[in-house]
Amino acid sequence: MKKLTDIIVDSDRIITKDHIPQSHLTDGLKSHYGQAEILVYPKTTDEVAQLVKYANQNNLKVTTRGAGTNLVGSTIPNGGMIIDLSLMNAIIELDRSTFTVTVQSGILLQDLQQFVEKQDLFYPPDPGAKNATVGGNISTNAGGMRAVKYGVTRDYVQALEVVMADGTILNIGSKNIKDNTGLSLKHLFIGSEGTLGIITQCTLKLIAKPSVFETLIIGFNTIEQAVANITTILQTLTPTALEFVERQVAQWGERYLGFQFPLPDSKAYLIIMLDGANKQHIVQQRQQLLANLGDCNYFIAETLEQANQIWTVRGSLVRAVEAVTEQDPIDIVVPINRIADFINYTKQLQSQSGVRMLAFGHAGDGNIHLCILRDGRDEKQWSEALEQIHNALYQKCHELGGLPSAEHGIGTAKVKYFNNAIAQENRQLMQRIKQQFDPNNILNHQVYITQL
Repeated sequence: MKKLTDIIVDSDRIITKDHIPQSHLTDGLKSHYGQAEILVYPKTTDEVAQLVKYANQNNLKVTTRGAGTNLVGSTIPNGGMIIDLSLMNAIIELDRSTFTVTVQSGILLQDLQQFVEKQDLFYPPDPGAKNATVGGNISTNAGGMRAVKYGVTRDYVQALEVVMADGTILNIGSKNIKDNTGLSLKHLFIGSEGTLGIITQCTLKLIAKPSVFETLIIGFNTIEQAVANITTILQTLTPTALEFVERQVAQWGERYLGFQFPLPDSKAYLIIMLDGANKQHIVQQRQQLLANLGDCNYFIAETLEQANQIWTVRGSLVRAVEAVTEQDPIDIVVPINRIADFINYTKQLQSQSGVRMLAFGHAGDGNIHLCILRDGRDEKQWSEALEQIHNALYQKCHELGGLPSAEHGIGTAKVKYFNNAIAQENRQLMQRIKQQFDPNNILNHQVYITQL
């Protein structure tokens, strides 16, 4: 049997237990920490395969991580080996003739997007953490603001290279646009949170880069009015992004960044981004939309600076909260016609519990992000408050026909709510798939599939 030092020959790529950084024992929230025996940094798929084979033979649990931005505990190890893929960040091939790019899974999303956009190409998935790895995006099927028009990560994965629990290397998918040749195995790995295999390389679909963008804001007197107009917007055009935020929430971003959000007299906003091949087409779309909306307050960003300020406010809301107090993030999804119902319920719950909450999110697909603010509570008070708030929020989400995760995944944090939302027969099938792919349960064994 090989030793670890036979697999990873560079001593600086093997970190033993007492020297593992705290950052590698937690997730993006840094509120809970685990423990591990060893941390390794492979550079090639072959090294990953040998490491996993070694772990399987020695009954070592394996936790895979990229940039550590996960928010539901999926990267918190529970013993065994941490495999950090951040050194596997190479761009293997840009194939203009098939509109694909092949990369190692440790490349950061922001680096991939910058690279392809310099080639006048576009990778649309756009989750908030641009410093996340593409492999992490695939493992959680990340979405983001542009999902309303372009879809989520799953829609751009053409092919995967995956290391299985026994060290076998699978190559799944191809550059072909159509593929009905047997079961679509790649879709089992997308969104599986590292429980079925370790993604080491991927081929992603690209599109032509839009040449023109425009941002506008529609102001309303209530969140109900804003939500009521979502259907009108989606029937008129397909926005690149369609976000909702209330005035009181936008003010957090204003205070944090030091500049004012447009339409300060409005109580709720829909923020819209349009893109296209030429300005005239976008102007026509916008004019038709404003005509269909009727009498409303609106603001059109006339300069790139204005547009960037608007999206910076929207993108800064979580950081604005975290500059003041610790927060617990909620990521749920409801049918778009129930957004206002859920938002109003959070206000009722805030009033009843005394716990402050800020809600905002993706109006075009019903994905609501919620910050629960700790404010001065000690550990016991915070834990008890979160338990009560979580139970109430996820129950309401379920009543409204929603689901406990739209983007972040289930991890360890949402197991109870996942069990309540998903039928037992479905969960049992997931467990059988996990057992077939990973019979010794070594891959991200702490994550939800083994806790069902």
